[in-house]
Amino acid sequence: MSATAAARKRGKPASGAGAGAGAGAGKRRRKADSAGDRGKSKGGGKMNEEISSDSESESLAPRRTEEEEEEELEETAQEKKLRLAKLYLEQLKQQEEEKAEAREFEEDQVAGRLKEDVLEQRGRLQKSVAKEIQAPAPTDIRMLRGHQLSITCLVITPDDSAIFSAAKDCTIIKWSVESGRKLHVIPRAKKGAEGQPPGHSSHILCMAISSDGKYLASGDRSKLILIWEAQSCRHLYTFTGHRDAVSGLAFRRGTYQLYSTSHDRSVKVWNVAENSYVETLFGHQDAVAALDALSRECCVTAGGRDGTVRVWKIPEESQLVFYGHQGSIDSIQLINEEHMVSGADDGSVALWGLSKKRPLALQREAHGLRGEPGLEQPFWVSSVAALLNTDLVATGSHSSSVRLWQCGEGFRRLDLLCDIPLLEELLSAFLVRVVLNAQVCALFPKPAESTCFLCMLTSHFFLGEG
Repeated sequence: MSATAAARKRGKPASGAGAGAGAGAGKRRRKADSAGDRGKSKGGGKMNEEISSDSESESLAPRRTEEEEEEELEETAQEKKLRLAKLYLEQLKQQEEEKAEAREFEEDQVAGRLKEDVLEQRGRLQKSVAKEIQAPAPTDIRMLRGHQLSITCLVITPDDSAIFSAAKDCTIIKWSVESGRKLHVIPRAKKGAEGQPPGHSSHILCMAISSDGKYLASGDRSKLILIWEAQSCRHLYTFTGHRDAVSGLAFRRGTYQLYSTSHDRSVKVWNVAENSYVETLFGHQDAVAALDALSRECCVTAGGRDGTVRVWKIPEESQLVFYGHQGSIDSIQLINEEHMVSGADDGSVALWGLSKKRPLALQREAHGLRGEPGLEQPFWVSSVAALLNTDLVATGSHSSSVRLWQCGEGFRRLDLLCDIPLLEELLSAFLVRVVLNAQVCALFPKPAESTCFLCMLTSHFFLGEG
């Protein structure tokens, strides 16, 4: 008991010591735990401090980014200035290149125009347009009526907006090309009547209009030439001097110099702007049938039955004489300053160059033959026309059609392009004149028919008058 008790006694302290040690260990563990907790808390503090430092770094990062952005913005502005400067220089360079191209284009245009002008003055300009022309369809023909007797002549204004037609009823009618309406009528003047409006009292045979469309001239069987203001159809002057019917009129292009010819075999020169007579030229041996002129101070005439074509040089008061047709030469027109086309009652069409006295090309039986077998006769070529400075020529006859021709290179050949047939009720019309103005072809009948046509080669329609 005593031993057990002693042991227990010994054990108690031992157990107590152990307990104390355990308690101490527990305390140490608690301290360690608390220290750990404190450490953890401290660690957590450090972590918090690290997190806060991260947040601080994050909060600082935008400040660095802003600084960098400011630096980048400063660099971008500089780069932008540099880029804009480069862009401006490129634009300037591009503009200069465009200006250079425009100058080159203008120079090319001017050079081309100057070349055309030089060729035109030399009479060598020949634009190729004939292959682009197509004959109008019969459905494209429309009729207008106004004259009481046969129409003898017609002219078209330079801007192709109006047509003047004159007839044996001694009247002149101004038509609108677009609408076909009458714009003005110059009535017949009665002989011996005083106080009446000025006008013609006999058959009107020819007309001409100045190249700027200001003046209109008309000639009649009474030997008179009347000058009108084309816009208002107001009478301005009357020229007298011819001793027979006035058969041809033509203005010199770019001027108000007027050439006239007559059955009295003379050619007269007038100054319309000054209302004055200039001079008279003689040479033809028969009544002169037709006349034409361009920019040069000269004109060409068809001498009718004297069988000659003549070129009149006005300043030198000289003339060139050409032979080639076998019959009466009734129509003539200049193609350019050095070439012309003529038609005769032997059925032939001739192309001429001013440097040769014989035709460069001669197309016989241009409109075919008529009559009984063995007694055939060629259709009389009574009208010719040419589109200025091109290879297109038109001829008219009483063969019930108008023919379009292409001039070969150097005007040494005539090739038929197409026939333009007339309306059935107008097949007997005898065409006595053809006028091609720009892209317009006007055709006129003989006295037996009071019908005229206008063929617009671009819009393909005919204007008929009866």
